[in-house]
Order: sequence, then C-alpha cells, then structure tokens
Amino acid sequence: MRKLISKTNLQPLPRKSSTKNRRGLCTRAILPGILVATAFTLASCAGHSKNHFTVGSVPSNYKKNHPIIVDEQEQVLDIPVASSAYALPIASASAVQGFAQGFAKSASKTITVLVPTGSPNESAARVVSEGVVATLRKSGIPVHRIRTTGYHAAQHGSAAPIRLSYNAIKASVTGCGKWPNDLVAGKGSENKNYHNFGCGSQSNLASMVANPADLLGPRGSSSIDATRRTVAIDEYRSGPQVEINTPDTLYPR
Repeated sequence: MRKLISKTNLQPLPRKSSTKNRRGLCTRAILPGILVATAFTLASCAGHSKNHFTVGSVPSNYKKNHPIIVDEQEQVLDIPVASSAYALPIASASAVQGFAQGFAKSASKTITVLVPTGSPNESAARVVSEGVVATLRKSGIPVHRIRTTGYHAAQHGSAAPIRLSYNAIKASVTGCGKWPNDLVAGKGSENKNYHNFGCGSQSNLASMVANPADLLGPRGSSSIDATRRTVAIDEYRSGPQVEINTPDTLYPR
C-alpha cells in the first residue's frame, strides 16, 4: 500500500545560486566604483586642460620651421679687376646690365659703385669703373642715381673688386644647411621631419619670386572689360553647334 504524504510535509528545496546571479551581484557592486573612478579621471583631465598643455609642441611643418622672410637687404655685385686691365670685360659688362635691370625693378633711389683704393690695381680699377658707369647709363639708369665712391682695399690683394650695391626688398630663408642631429636618430619615435627638411625648397621659392610683396598678400584685381566680355559671349552664342558623340553614335547597333 502506498503511503499518503500530507501536504504539510512538503517543503520547497532551497535554490542554488547560479553563476549568472553571482555575476549580476558583482557587477552591481563594482559599477558604482567604476563610475566614480571615471568621473575622477575626467575631472583630472579637465584640470590639466586649464594649464594649456600641448602635445608635440615642436612644429613638424617645414613652412613653420623655415619661414620665408621678406625684408630689406643689400644687393651686391663684385667685379674683379686685374692690375693690367684697361677696360670693362664683355662678361663683366653683361653682369652689370643684369644687375642694372634688377635695380630698375626695385624702389631703391641710388646705386653705389665702390672703387678700390690703396690696392695694387687701383689705377686699373679707376679706368674700369668708368666703363661700369657707362654700362649703367646705357641700361637706362640716370646719372643722378649713380653714386661713385672709394673704399680702402689694401687687404684685398692685387685683384680687389669693384662693388655695385643697392638696397631692395628681398625674400630669403635663413638657417639652411644646419644638421644639429643625426638624420635617423634625430627623428626619434615621433616620426618628425629632420631639422633641415624643406629648407632648400623654401629657399628656391624665395629666390624665384619676382615680387616679394606677393608673399605678403594678393594684388588688387583689375576691373573687367565689359566690351570684350560681350564679344566673347556673342561668339559663344553664335558659334557652330558641336555634335556630342553619344554611345549610340560611337557604337551603332
């Protein structure tokens, strides 16, 4: 015979805590700590930003490392003179003409011809200087803008030069050719450009600019030619119709 079990003797068995429940309890316990640590970290970062710390403060752009400087500089041309010279050589005359063209384009008032004195070629330099002045005048420079003076040249030897000079606005780059660090080791782990990077191209650009003022700002635009614009529009409207080649005309079916 089966025994009858009363309902009062039935008691629920205790539940076993699952791993999932334990993880949930741990997450709920650790989460407030993570939020507090995150807030503290963000607050510390905000505090550092007030001090304006800059990462990688050394500029890696070659235009900033080697800027083009526009300022007034002395333009110089030296003409060597032998003790036996009696006239200005043809090659030197060509150089004087080119120098005179540069002076004419500048806003300088006078060009100075420095003739050596006290040197073994003093007499020859005096004769050659007359040819220099004559070449300058043939190049279109008025005589009142040519200034002739002497300089003591005993220490320059027997071939002291005649120097032509004037001041003009010039674009240039300074500091090229310096290698303070090793080409490989100087870059370091930050993979920055080496010190002399881009200096040569910047210097070439400064030398090729005809008007250094163009580096400071754009020139003013000229007014439009309304008549020429009307002619161009009329020619465009009355011109022949150009047939556009479509895929069907290029490749007929």
